[in-house]
Amino acid sequence: MEELKHRGKKREQRHRDTWDPFQLNPIGSEKEKEKRCFSLIQYLVAIIVGLLVLVSAILSKGSLLVLCMLASPKSLVKNNDQQFYLLMLVFSLVVPNVLMFLKSLWKCTFKSFVNPNKKTMGIICLVECLVSLGTSVLVIIVMPQFDALTNLFITGGVCIFSSALQIIFRLQKESWKILFPICSLILVLTGYGLLVTDFHVRVTSFIEPTDNYAYVAIAIVASLLVSLNWWENPFQASSNIQEMLTELEGFRDFVFVITSILRVLVIGIVYSIYFQFFQKPHIDWSYFSNITQETLNLGIGIFCLQAFMSAACHWFGVVACKIHAVRMSFALPACFTGPTVLIVGLALFIAEAQNLDAMAMGNFTTFCLTLSRTQMRNATGIVLAEISNSICRTTLNSHYRSWPFAMLVTEGICMWLGLLTATHYVWKTKVQRIERTSQLFVRRLYESAFIDQSMLLNTRMKVVRARNQESRDELESCVIYLCATMWHETYDEMLKILTSMFRLDRYRGDPKEQHKDEFDFECHIFVDDAFRQDKDTGKKFVNDYVNDLVQVVIEVYRVFTNKEPDDVSIIETPYGGRLMFVMPDGNMLYIHLKDKLLIRNKKRWSQIMYMYYLLGWKGYMAKNPQKITRQNNPCRASLVSLDGESLFLPTYDNDSKRKYISDDNTYILALDGDTDFHPSAVILLVDRLRMYENVGAACGRIHPTGMGPMVWYQKFEYAVGHWLQKTAEHVFGSVLCSPGCFSLFRGSALMDDNILKRYTTKSNKAAEYVQYDQGEDRWLCTLLLQQGWRVEYNAASDAYTNAPQEFKEFYNQRRRWGPSTLANTLDLLHSGKETAKRNSSISMVYIIYQIFTVGSSILGPASVTLMIAGAFQFVFRMDGSLAIIVAVIPPVIYMLICFVCNPNLQISIAAILSVLYAFLMTASFFSIIGDMIIQETFITPTGIFLVSMSILYLVTAILHPQEFSMIIYGLMYFICIPSGYLLLTIYSLVNMHIVSWGTRESTREKEEGKAVGVLCDRNCKLCCWDLKIQVTQETENLILQQIQNAVGPNAQGQSTNAQEHKEKVHGLLLQAMESHQQITPAEHSLRRKATVLQKKQQDEGDASEISESDDSINEKMDRTEYETSFDNDDDDEEELKVVPESEWVNPVKTEFLKKLTYANMKRNLQEQIRYTLRNKDQDDVCEELVLMLTDVVNGELRDKVGPEDVLCDSQLEELQYALNEAARRILKTNRAERLERRVKRAIEKTLIAPQVDKLNEDETDFWDKLIDRYLKPIADTKAHTEEVTRELKSLRNKAVFLYFILNVLWVVATFFLQTIGDTISIHIPKYYPNGTMSGENMKVEPLSLMFLLSFAVLLLVQFLAMLYHRIYTLIHVLSYISTEKDYKPANDDDEDCVTYENPTTNGLVITSDDL
Repeated sequence: MEELKHRGKKREQRHRDTWDPFQLNPIGSEKEKEKRCFSLIQYLVAIIVGLLVLVSAILSKGSLLVLCMLASPKSLVKNNDQQFYLLMLVFSLVVPNVLMFLKSLWKCTFKSFVNPNKKTMGIICLVECLVSLGTSVLVIIVMPQFDALTNLFITGGVCIFSSALQIIFRLQKESWKILFPICSLILVLTGYGLLVTDFHVRVTSFIEPTDNYAYVAIAIVASLLVSLNWWENPFQASSNIQEMLTELEGFRDFVFVITSILRVLVIGIVYSIYFQFFQKPHIDWSYFSNITQETLNLGIGIFCLQAFMSAACHWFGVVACKIHAVRMSFALPACFTGPTVLIVGLALFIAEAQNLDAMAMGNFTTFCLTLSRTQMRNATGIVLAEISNSICRTTLNSHYRSWPFAMLVTEGICMWLGLLTATHYVWKTKVQRIERTSQLFVRRLYESAFIDQSMLLNTRMKVVRARNQESRDELESCVIYLCATMWHETYDEMLKILTSMFRLDRYRGDPKEQHKDEFDFECHIFVDDAFRQDKDTGKKFVNDYVNDLVQVVIEVYRVFTNKEPDDVSIIETPYGGRLMFVMPDGNMLYIHLKDKLLIRNKKRWSQIMYMYYLLGWKGYMAKNPQKITRQNNPCRASLVSLDGESLFLPTYDNDSKRKYISDDNTYILALDGDTDFHPSAVILLVDRLRMYENVGAACGRIHPTGMGPMVWYQKFEYAVGHWLQKTAEHVFGSVLCSPGCFSLFRGSALMDDNILKRYTTKSNKAAEYVQYDQGEDRWLCTLLLQQGWRVEYNAASDAYTNAPQEFKEFYNQRRRWGPSTLANTLDLLHSGKETAKRNSSISMVYIIYQIFTVGSSILGPASVTLMIAGAFQFVFRMDGSLAIIVAVIPPVIYMLICFVCNPNLQISIAAILSVLYAFLMTASFFSIIGDMIIQETFITPTGIFLVSMSILYLVTAILHPQEFSMIIYGLMYFICIPSGYLLLTIYSLVNMHIVSWGTRESTREKEEGKAVGVLCDRNCKLCCWDLKIQVTQETENLILQQIQNAVGPNAQGQSTNAQEHKEKVHGLLLQAMESHQQITPAEHSLRRKATVLQKKQQDEGDASEISESDDSINEKMDRTEYETSFDNDDDDEEELKVVPESEWVNPVKTEFLKKLTYANMKRNLQEQIRYTLRNKDQDDVCEELVLMLTDVVNGELRDKVGPEDVLCDSQLEELQYALNEAARRILKTNRAERLERRVKRAIEKTLIAPQVDKLNEDETDFWDKLIDRYLKPIADTKAHTEEVTRELKSLRNKAVFLYFILNVLWVVATFFLQTIGDTISIHIPKYYPNGTMSGENMKVEPLSLMFLLSFAVLLLVQFLAMLYHRIYTLIHVLSYISTEKDYKPANDDDEDCVTYENPTTNGLVITSDDL
């Protein structure tokens, strides 16, 4: 309700100034608000993850201590059982190494393999063997000899080596922080001293045998060896051996493969040698075959608990860091794991003690003696008894004195505090939004015996600061160029892309201010075929699409700022024209208008155009700033001055920033003209490229929008494609296609060899037309992959684009996509061996996976045909062989139709067949369900497949809660499978020789240039396609022309007279301009006469074009007034050259001149004043200026002009003088004269007209050479066109033949297997759902079973990849929420009614060339 009132109040304010206060309000134009729900979810997840870390660490450490107690020679269990528990303890140490081996082997196999340096390899292997030796000796030999409390405390000493290195290398930035490692070293040494003293007391108190002195010494030495495990952490934080560590990063995976094997071998050797030769009794290997079931269950259960919880604790710790909950969910649980285990152990001990009668006497010694006689009933009782027995081995059980127990407690406190002080840096660790695990932790391997110490000591002391999202001073800035290509978009589609760009402008804010995401951006829109030529005059004008685009820009600007665009420039360029805007927050928007007669059109050439311009030309100028020529008009385009503060306009400021940004941090966001996105989607993609240097491109989740059955089908198709296929590609290798409607590309990747240069290749062969022009996005990604770059998919980056809503448009779109996808995939597979060598993300296993998917798609038509045959069997109870024959007939006939009929008829027939197939599939679906009901079981091949697929898609949808509604369209997708995978495949293959775009074909210009006499017009709408029958006769027909002349004989003559009259007036005014270069009173008189003449023509209803010409001439003659600098002290006026204007400029400029109407001017002036004084702490003065200057405008114009009338030059001059005088008086009264220049600038910006500029000579030369070299319009000869057509048809025939043969072989094989029947069928027993056998057998053909199994395996693999991808997507989203921009609610009613000019900045260097 408050929002309704707010909008109503604004509308009332507008209504006071104009009779047309109504405006559009595009979806998403409202200000973003803080997402409290997501913030709560983030905190909730952080708490849950922290608890999981703590619980898993407690269980991991506790289960290890229990195994040590059970394996102890002084355990209450039998001696033989102790050997089994000891073996489980060994396995607990082996599990992390096995996991590390498998993961590293996976990376070496699927990712990359680098030959290691032998010297470095030898050093690492030696250190790992020493660490493994210390771990195995400490855990297997020493810890079973000690009590649980000593074992818990002694593990804290493994931080001693790390503390020593911190002291040696002096890693602390603040000198006083060196006290932390010094204290840690002292505390650990004190703990070791107390350990020795405690055992001396025990020996003298006859609690421990004398030989335990040796175990104490071994324990200290083993702890020192274990502490070598994290040697790399201090070294990588310092400047020592950096060369070796950098070299190690290249082959770390292979090192882990070898060292994992070595560590397992060392553990096995220590276990075998010690217990076979030293420890008595020796290992009795025969015992392991006679283990009791109770012992087996307890040992394996504790081992599995320890292994699983250790891995889970490590993984949850990584997650806690990645979601920016380092302190609460990682450091806190890890630091308090030891004390919590102690508390839990004591609580269990007390609970067990209360169950024994001996404690009633209050004698601890008696209690300990009672334990040996206690009957252990179950596993829980055994564990509790062992805990109590272990505590009884401490000095608490002394007959003489128990005060030495305080030494044991002090030892534990010293060891714990030593660990905390050694890892104090963990509490200050800040991570970026998506941090690699290798950048968070030094080692991938965790130590299951020391899980809490392992996580803390393994945390990097110095996270790579250049990658640190929170370290603003060291994070590398990036620049993003948003590049949208447009071709015949509708008004609503343009509204989406412009709204998205303005949203990003609002998110980024002032480009002069620093943003937490450290990025700058520019928006570029490239409009193909932007001009039309008037047939009568031969003059060039912008077409209706450009006019719509201009209206959209004005409308969106008005919605976001409550005013008209201020800084608008119209520039003529060698490729057509350019419109330049400064968006509300100061970022730049460029609209490039392409003339197809001057430059090559279509999407690929627009991409080449902006890549060369933004990466080539702008990058060259950034690297060679001395080559930037002096601007013709420094006051307008280069340098301005406000109160002595010098600054550049945003366009030149962005170009100057580019000098400090590398090509690696220059990104291009490829967009379509109808894409809708939010700033978060862009930032999430930027994260992928900023954090992973080998990522050349990243794409988001594309959501099709629209209404109708075709859109419903595509929604589920897109959902399944992203949920399963793209995630599988991302996880197992690399995404093959990053769609051009929303993809982020790295500049250095596009500039790499054999990418952008080859992307400019003109298609000359048939295969090139299919691969290069029909799917340019996929071809560009293929080039990136072949050069070694990775393409990634981010499921949290959502973008929305319009999908084809008509059957014909959908088929034509897929007619382009299908062959192009196949061509590019085959190209990648053909170079698979070389690509696997270059690209670390692509392995031969991944190539095999792609071969399997391509084979499945090629056999898709045959598989669908067999599915239809099965439907005939279910629905009509046909024989299997007959059903196959019947199912084959329609696609064969349709293929013949596609060869002989035109495409429109082919699509019409496909639409009819699609409806028939949909009915059949619906009947088949319910028939399968009915058959399962009749047979009282779903455990049949068809039933299992249908149920499992349904469950799989349902679970997948549940894991995508924001897209769960897509599951509703699954039935639509199912019944349209024959259309999408059979008919569409045939249509796309047979029409492969047609290389036209097929979508967004507009008839608007044809209708403008040709009148049509319609004799018959009928529309037929059925389901999801439209059939239009129209019989017409062109007006060039002589008889119709005579009829039209008879009906309107004077129309042409009137038009001619008006045209002649207009040209006469235009000529007179041009002569006046040419004869006077300075503004004189005579010129003002001439203008007034022209204005009077214009009003007369308006009264006659025929003066629109004269008004446009008059406005343009006024602008030319007034150029000196409106392009002067800001109130120079000497008030000198600079004479400027007049920019010649083309015919298309005047109509465009006229649209922007509407800002000078009475109604718009008041609103613009108010917002300009507010913005100009926004940071001057002069709110009272600002509001007084707004009120008083509004009164001045009303007083000057209220009775002279209407609210929609554009002010003439004389009125603007008088108004500007009156406003300046009023502002001067108000500021003088308030003693704020220092603001006078700013206020005058705001007034001037309000009254300034759009500028007509021209490119500098260097950029003009660049465009001329670029067009001549790469983008010259294609004019193929008739012979070449015919030759290409023949080649395309030949390629088509080969592709169709290959597809046909392979699918026929598959169908024929199935047919004969069906005919043979029982001879080779596989008989599967029939089971009911309750598990009982029915006694009947089901017959399944081997080929069908093989296909079902292979398809099921493929889906299962994709499903597992989706699960993995979902988890890390959730982590990324949570980390983004924690660093998302804070949206503060505005305190005033006009929070979004602001206007932005070029903000001020300091620190710019001004040379003599700029003055």
